[in-house]
Formats: sequence, C-alpha cells, structure tokens
Amino acid sequence: MINNEARMGFWTYIFLWFGAAISIAEILTGGLIAPLGFKKGLIVILTGHLIGTSIFALGGVIGTREKLPAIASTKISFGLYGTYLFSILNVFQLMGWTAVMIRSGANSINLITKQLWQFDNIFISSIVIGIFIALWIWIGNNGIQKINSIAVMLLFLLTLVLGAVIFKDETLLTNTGDGSLSLGGAMELNVVMALSWLPLIADYTRFAKSERGGVWGSFLGYFLGSSWMYTIGLGAAIVSNNPDPSYMMLTANLGIIALGIVLLSTVTTTFLDVYSAGISFLNLANKLSEKNVGVVMAIIGTAVAVAFPMEQYEHFLYAIGSVFAPLFAVVITDYFIIKKSEANSNVLINWGAFLVWVIGIIIYYQFIKFDFILGATVPAMLITGIIYIVTWRWTSNWKLVIKSQERYKA
Repeated sequence: MINNEARMGFWTYIFLWFGAAISIAEILTGGLIAPLGFKKGLIVILTGHLIGTSIFALGGVIGTREKLPAIASTKISFGLYGTYLFSILNVFQLMGWTAVMIRSGANSINLITKQLWQFDNIFISSIVIGIFIALWIWIGNNGIQKINSIAVMLLFLLTLVLGAVIFKDETLLTNTGDGSLSLGGAMELNVVMALSWLPLIADYTRFAKSERGGVWGSFLGYFLGSSWMYTIGLGAAIVSNNPDPSYMMLTANLGIIALGIVLLSTVTTTFLDVYSAGISFLNLANKLSEKNVGVVMAIIGTAVAVAFPMEQYEHFLYAIGSVFAPLFAVVITDYFIIKKSEANSNVLINWGAFLVWVIGIIIYYQFIKFDFILGATVPAMLITGIIYIVTWRWTSNWKLVIKSQERYKA
C-alpha cells in the first residue's frame, strides 16, 4: 500500500487517474448518452467532465494541504463523529462500486471467453477479477506505481485501436442511440461520475510531492481518461447499439487482446475503490493493517458482485451524488470560503453542518425531478454552499464538544 515515505509526482497522478478512468463502467455510462447523438453527446461529455473534475480536484487540494485522507477531511466541518458516519457511507458506496466494476468486467470477460472457447461462467469470471484485485493490493506501492504505469500505457494504446474501429463508421455522425435521455440527465451522468471519486482523491494527493503536481496530475489524468472512455461508449452505442467494448473488440477480431483490455482496466480501476474503502474503514479501526483490510474489502466486493448483480446502476450514481455532493459542498465552502480548518479541533459533532447536509440531499433530489439543464449536482452544491455561508454564524454553537482537550484523540 502507499506509505508516508512514498511521495508521488505529477506523472504518477496522471497515470493513476487515467488508469482509474479506463473502465468498462465508464464506457457503459458513456453509452447511455447515445440518444443525444454524437455531436451533442460529445459537447455534454466535455462540459460535464470539466465541471465534475474541477469539483473533484478541490478535494485533492485539501488532501495535499492537510495531509488527510478524503473522509478524514470531513472532520473540518462535521466533527469527529461525522467522519465515522461518512466513513461507513463511503465504505458502502465503494463496495457498491467494487461490485459494479467486477460485475461489468465479468460480463465482458464472459462474452469474450464464450466466443473464443465456449466458456460461459460469469461466477468464475467474477472470482478471477477479485483474485487479481487482491493480488494488486498485496503487491504494495512500488509494484503498483510501476505496473500501473505500464498497464495504463498498454490500455491507452488498445483503446486507440477500439476508437479507430468506431470512428471510421460513416453512420457515427448521423445516427443516434436507442431510447431517450434529456440534456440535464446526460449532464448529471457526466458530473456525478467524477463526483463519485471525490471521497477518494485526497487518499492519494496527501502523498503528493507538491500541490500543483498532485492536483493538476489528478485533474488532467481523470479528465482525459474519463472523457475518452465516455466518448468510446457513446460512439459504440451509436454505431453498434451495444456500448460494451468487448462486443466491438470481438467484431474487430481482437480476441485475446480484448480479454487483456477488460481484465487490466477492471483491476486498475477497482483497486482504487477497494484501497479507499480500506482507508475509510481504518478511520473506524485504525490499528488494523491497510494491506489486510484492503484484501478483505476485495473479497467482500467480489462476494457482493456474485450475489447481487448490479448491471443497472444509474440510480446508484444518483444515490452517490445525493449524499456526497452536499457533503463536500459544506466541506469545500468551509475550507475555501469561510477559511476554517479544524481537522484537529475538539468538535465531536457539528449539528449545524449536519442540518445543512440533510437540506442539501433534499435539494439534490428536487433537481433530479426538475431535470435541470446542468443536472442536479451543480445546483445542489451551489445552493448548499450558500445556505451554509448564510447560516454558519447562527449555528456555530450547535456543537458537541469534548471538554478536556487532553482526552481528545483524533
């Protein structure tokens, strides 16, 4: 795992987050935008990712400056007990993502093995992916940085081949995908995917050699990688009515190469989910080993993927947005606007911040119903932040505080 002595530079973050973005789930989500057509869909992809990744990067700034994991940084606004609640919520969402990634990867691998060797067993495919993720965690930081860099370069080259297959099709610019999707719904699918990484980014930027390298490397790596994956999914869904990249790769006779793309992309992305789930869990039980907890999380995520198939996860994305958009709206407002940094204070619970967070969740779902052109995340975060700015002086005493600083342990 990552240790305090291992300082990471700009290019490490580029490869890390570009690799995180190269996943079957991101391609499939891009395919959901196909009803808009390629030109309009591409504009939405770039705009939504610019907004979402900018919010994502602000969390990285806090991690770099305060040297805190992402969920621990919520102590600034919500107090120590708040980090416990959000740690639990983050573990749940990351286990959900782990299951989504493993299941999506297993479905694609199964499609490939069924055509190549007539082997049809999603259960075995899921187990194999889970084993690779656990091994990836067990290798440790030095192995991860070297292997991840090689894997990302290989995956990027192979997705270029897949892109060539898609973009040479003359129907790409004239056809649209099946179904219907509003502009606001499409925008939210882009913004909220980047937002889903917000509870993770500081887990890595806290080890940055410099703030600029950590934040800009993370921003560019994820923006470029995720935008490219969404574009691949969008194009595949329009051209073939099937955004699963395995289908397109098999059509292009990529066979074994397709299997490698799916396996590597699933492992490199899901590793980040599992690792950060372990970090969040350690906020509740800090005497455990990061590596051991990470392996256990990989096992749990694999079990969930096998027991509870999660192919349809749009509502899961919205659930993530509803919880973490207003949560980090409060933290970002506190840190960058109110200029409050109380991560080591004696506050156990800030009831005022919790109240604004709950109001923010309600606001998020109202904008989902309104189908606002910018989606739900952006207006929900802006309004939540404004409410917090207006009310924080009145609610500043709504706190449970430990009286003896000597007895307080973060």
